[in-house]
Amino acid sequence: MAVAVLLVLGVVAAWSVLIPGVSAWENLIVALIGSLRITGPVAAAFAAWVAVRRRRATGGRALTTWQAVRAPLAILVVVMGSYTATVLVLAVKTMLSEQAGRLLPSGLIMGLSGLALYVTIGWVTGWLLPWTITPALAGLGCYALFSWLADGSTWADRLAPATREPYDLFQGLSAAAFTDQTLWLLGVSAALLLGWAAIVTRQALVLAAALLAVLAAGTGVARLLSEPKPIAIQRVVYSCQEWPIMVCVHPGMRTGLDELGSAFVKIASRLAGTPGEFSRVEQRPRRDDAVLPPGVVPVHVDDLSAGFADRAADEFVEGLAEECEGTVADGYRDIVTAWLRGEPLPGGPLPEHQYAAAWFSGLTEAQRRGWLRLYYSDFTGCRLQSTHFGAQTAQSEQTRRSQQETPEPRETGSRQSPGTRRTGEPKGRGGSARERAGDGTSGLGRTGLAEGAPRAGQLYQAPEDVLFARPAVSPAPEAPAPPHGRRGPAPEDGPSGDRPRHEGPGNGEPRGRGDGGPRDHHGGRSRQPAGGGTGDRHGGEPHRADGSPLGSVRDALRWRLRDAASGHLPRR
Repeated sequence: MAVAVLLVLGVVAAWSVLIPGVSAWENLIVALIGSLRITGPVAAAFAAWVAVRRRRATGGRALTTWQAVRAPLAILVVVMGSYTATVLVLAVKTMLSEQAGRLLPSGLIMGLSGLALYVTIGWVTGWLLPWTITPALAGLGCYALFSWLADGSTWADRLAPATREPYDLFQGLSAAAFTDQTLWLLGVSAALLLGWAAIVTRQALVLAAALLAVLAAGTGVARLLSEPKPIAIQRVVYSCQEWPIMVCVHPGMRTGLDELGSAFVKIASRLAGTPGEFSRVEQRPRRDDAVLPPGVVPVHVDDLSAGFADRAADEFVEGLAEECEGTVADGYRDIVTAWLRGEPLPGGPLPEHQYAAAWFSGLTEAQRRGWLRLYYSDFTGCRLQSTHFGAQTAQSEQTRRSQQETPEPRETGSRQSPGTRRTGEPKGRGGSARERAGDGTSGLGRTGLAEGAPRAGQLYQAPEDVLFARPAVSPAPEAPAPPHGRRGPAPEDGPSGDRPRHEGPGNGEPRGRGDGGPRDHHGGRSRQPAGGGTGDRHGGEPHRADGSPLGSVRDALRWRLRDAASGHLPRR
């Protein structure tokens, strides 16, 4: 019954210590030694229970040496049988697949020596304290003692029958260290058992044997403490996968090459062209500080449990950039790292982070890679700001739009430059300049100016199609003569003898705007042409309702607009 219980507990405990997915003999040895944390206290409790019953059965009578040690040796055989069965079960499981590394027999013997120490402590405790609760006290005491020794950071951790957890595949298992530890464990176990037997049998020979066992234990401790702790093995023959990028791992983890490669190929493509680009991923121990050649990046894979590739990729991406001090800078860093990992972009705790995430998500994959090549040093140095995420562009666009929508300030009391229009003044009827120009007669008032034209004291910027608009009716064959006091038009306007003369309005007829008709550039009234009257007509030329030729009105309008453009508009 005890063998079956110890076998089940040993297999379960060893299976829990096995590194998931790792196919290596070192993994088996570490699992067997690690199972002692459970099977050892159980064996100690079992030995204490037998010792309590044995002590009560003897009734205090004297025992020979063989009678004294026969029962604890029988318990040790039972425990060894369960340990051997556990080794066979795990060995069959290990041999079903190709394994890396080598099997160290010294490691298996060290585990058996540790079980012997547990049994001896339990037996002696049960004999000296024949109480009902002694088996429980022995089991709990052994578990607490050796767990404290194994987890300690001092030299005492080498005295416990255990190995450090979690175990690193790149951490070497020393056969010499296992031998020295076996010598210590067997020596202290023999010293305890023979010392107890010397007390029970009162034989000097047994006491001398116990002293020899103490000497052996001391030798083992001295050798164990004089050797350095196991270090990383000298060189590992990696198992590699060369496409699409080269990924190399420990031979015991070669089954995870496909998943690890698929996790890093996207990161490699996004870092291409930056100082962080790489073409080879190499698994390295965590305590290794060796400098790798350019293009090679180290990754840390502790096991092949579910999600191991994502954990390795996250750790690598987090190590690209420094830790940012402050919420603002850390939020921008999280946006880039999330993209490198292939995760949704985080909104961040601040509004600027939400805007940056929205702006960055609007970029194409090629644009994001170009952006990272441009700002990689700022990303790794934790110097990202809102200007890296389009804030300056958005601000410039908003400023440009506000300048277009803001009206010009109204100027009062000062004369503007010619050809400009004051803010708020009417632009004239019609949606376009051509509609304001009219069709030759529509929109013209009695003064010959278009309706909506500026009054006295106002400036007007005449559109080009108004200044040079042609009426819808047939134009006059000859251009009219200019008002008195002005120089005639250029020779290309026609011969001077053919220039028509226009007549101003007669007495009683309505004049132009203001107190008279058109004025010359000196501000005086333009003179009426001599010998002309309202009855003077030009053949085929259109006339207004008051009898004046339409061409004369058009010319007068043209001269007034030129005066306005040159700054000689008379004041009213």
